[in-house]
Amino acid sequence: MGVQIDVTNLNKSFGSSKIWKDVTLTVPAGEVSVLLGPSGTGKSVFLKSLIGLLRPERGSIVIDGTNILECSAKELYEIRTLFGVLFQDGALFGSMNIYDNTAFPLREHTKKSESEIRSIVMEKLDLVGMPNDGHKFPGEISGGMRKRAGLARALVLDPKIILCDEPDSGLDPVRTAYLSQLLIDINAQIDATVLIVTHNINIARTVPDNIGMLFRKKLVMFGPREVLLTSEEPVVKQFLNGRRIGPIGMSEEKDEATAAAEAAMLEQGQHDGGVEEIEGVPPQLSATPGMPERQGVARRQARVREILHTLPPAAQEAILDDLDGTGIGRARNAQGSAAARPGPVDEDAPTASLPTVSPTGGM
Repeated sequence: MGVQIDVTNLNKSFGSSKIWKDVTLTVPAGEVSVLLGPSGTGKSVFLKSLIGLLRPERGSIVIDGTNILECSAKELYEIRTLFGVLFQDGALFGSMNIYDNTAFPLREHTKKSESEIRSIVMEKLDLVGMPNDGHKFPGEISGGMRKRAGLARALVLDPKIILCDEPDSGLDPVRTAYLSQLLIDINAQIDATVLIVTHNINIARTVPDNIGMLFRKKLVMFGPREVLLTSEEPVVKQFLNGRRIGPIGMSEEKDEATAAAEAAMLEQGQHDGGVEEIEGVPPQLSATPGMPERQGVARRQARVREILHTLPPAAQEAILDDLDGTGIGRARNAQGSAAARPGPVDEDAPTASLPTVSPTGGM
């Protein structure tokens, strides 16, 4: 199973420029989480901080019981072996074929024989759908294949945590959909903790168990996907619907006067040029038929029973709508105003089709 990441009051600056402050969240073990935010909000900086490539000035990052901001270089090296990282461009060595790129971490960090390495490399290439492409070079394959090859390399050390920095970057919608499904399938097979940084709203709406958002140097929220997808926070709604009118500007956040003027425009019925607003919470991707069941689902089933009453009413309603197929939602809704008065969930109800819901953090 993957490991949990506990981040508390994290602060990061570059010189006099504050990147984010007091970021607190818990990335649940073995689940898929997404971190959203406008360009320049420090999402990639956050990933680099998690693996110790950048050092925040204050706060803590506890991974597998170790605060990486206080540990020794040797301890940090050990913690990094828990991670597999998929970089934006795949970060493949152009002079190596796909097989050697994938084998590189094993040759660098282990004493395994070439026969052992070959077995592992072929297993991971098969896992990402590239069993016959090891002889090809990065320049000979498509962007989507380079992403998958980068993912295979990230998996060869059997990581407990997989970090994906904008995995959809440079991919068309079809390849992005395939990669999204691949990440869910890999989570089903190895039960690793997955954290994805992305701007892609389709990924955010359909892939993760949990969603967070960075804006104005702070974590706006982090928790079960239903919380953010039903949020009335202006910055969240603007980002999810790709609209011009809202707190997010072209480069920086807008001042209060500009935001007020835009709000008046909306009240007068003027269109802001954005897309039509998306309503509701779409179904989450499931593992491909034939794959193992995602073990994180059962863990989240238990968690949603404990935290449901702490969530906003709209999020509660969305969760109950998904639970309705099991009879749980119907029983709760029959009580009237279930979202406002959450009670205990029937522990004996069938669980196979329960949605996955994680704990909140930094909300």
